[in-house]
Amino acid sequence: MSPRVILLTGPSGSGKTSLLRRVGARRLNLDHFYRDGVEPGMPLLDGTLSGADGVGAAKATSLIDWDHPASWDAERAMTAIRELCTSGRTRVPVYSLPDNATVGHEELDIGQARVFVAEGIFAAEFIERCRAEGLLADALVLCRPRVQTWWFRLRRDLAEHRKPLPVLLTRGLRLAHLEGRTIAHWVHQGCRPVSRRECEATITRALT
Repeated sequence: MSPRVILLTGPSGSGKTSLLRRVGARRLNLDHFYRDGVEPGMPLLDGTLSGADGVGAAKATSLIDWDHPASWDAERAMTAIRELCTSGRTRVPVYSLPDNATVGHEELDIGQARVFVAEGIFAAEFIERCRAEGLLADALVLCRPRVQTWWFRLRRDLAEHRKPLPVLLTRGLRLAHLEGRTIAHWVHQGCRPVSRRECEATITRALT
């Protein structure tokens, strides 16, 4: 039987990556499919799109809305999911968040795994497509208390030097304010809301 995908989303900082490492799941990191910040047509925080010349590398961090699906290459990510479900391997980009750019590529091989997890804040975008193609095993949204998510996100982003501190603080407050609405949207798209314990148990069962 061909592998199938569990789509796992949740607010940035909710603990998706650490949970998957703990249970030992094969993981496709959807964060690596962001578009380069200098590309034209990037979504901006003021609700517009960047023009044909882009916004320039120096301004990409502070002007682009990196939480908008248009900042991300959905077609390239869907191709990777499809290849993992059909051949068990794919070539994925390596994305540098501080640089807002792809800096390389690497091979991902899930071996004989029956299930793998595609994880990221845009994972719910694929629910209908994966279901229609018979690739979907489950779709989950990881929920935890909002203050915890805010704190762990800030601590992680500072440790990894993802963005300048003013950007992290502004983005963190915006995400915390919108978190309830965002989770409701993911549920509307087809995700099941689960606690950390429920999420871990669900994925562990799927792996065995």
